[in-house]
Amino acid sequence: MQITPISPERLAGEVAELVMARPGRVRLAVDGPPAADPDTLGERVAERLRELGRATVLVRAADFLRPASVRLEFGREDPDELLDRWLDAAGLRREVLDPAAPDGSGRVLPRLWDATADRAYREPYVNLPATGVVILTGALLLGRGLPLDLTVHLHMTEAALTRHTPQPTRWTLPAYTRYEKEHTPTTAADLVILSDHPHRPALRR
Repeated sequence: MQITPISPERLAGEVAELVMARPGRVRLAVDGPPAADPDTLGERVAERLRELGRATVLVRAADFLRPASVRLEFGREDPDELLDRWLDAAGLRREVLDPAAPDGSGRVLPRLWDATADRAYREPYVNLPATGVVILTGALLLGRGLPLDLTVHLHMTEAALTRHTPQPTRWTLPAYTRYEKEHTPTTAADLVILSDHPHRPALRR
C-alpha cells in the first residue's frame, strides 16, 4: 500500500482524470462523513470537469432523504436508522442513477426532497448529454447496490471522526462504525482518500 499526500486542488484533478478516462455517461459517487466534506470535493471535481468540456450535474444525497415520517420513526437520534433508512435509495435510482446510465433517458432530477421543510422540491429536470457526468456526494453511500460507475471514499479513522464531529451530531458516530464493518467502503471504493486531516488529504493506492 502506498500513501501519497496531495493537495485538495490536485485531488480534484486526479478524480476528474479518472472520469475523463471513461467514455459516455459516468455516475461518480464521492462518499464520506460530513467531517470529511465530500460536498466540497464533489464541487471541485464538477468545476474541473466542466472546464474539460464534460457537462456535469452535482447531486447531494442530503436532497434525497426519506420523509420525516419514515426517517424519524424511531426518533431523531437513532444511528441505526441513519444508516438503514434515511437515504431514499429507490428515489436516487429512479430520478438520477438509472436515467444517467449509458442507455438511460438522460433526464435527471438534481433534488427530490427538502428534509428541512419536509416536502418535495419544485426542481426542474436536467437533460444530461451522452457524455455527461453525475456526481453524487454524501455519507454512507457505498455497499447499497446503487448503480455507480466510479466511487471515491473519504476515509477517517474513528478517532479523527470523533474529533472532527461536533457534539450535537456525535450520536451519528455508531452509524459510521457499523458502516465500516458491514459495508466496508475502503474495499468497495475505486479510490480511497485518507482524510483524518481534511485540508491535507492523502491518496491510498
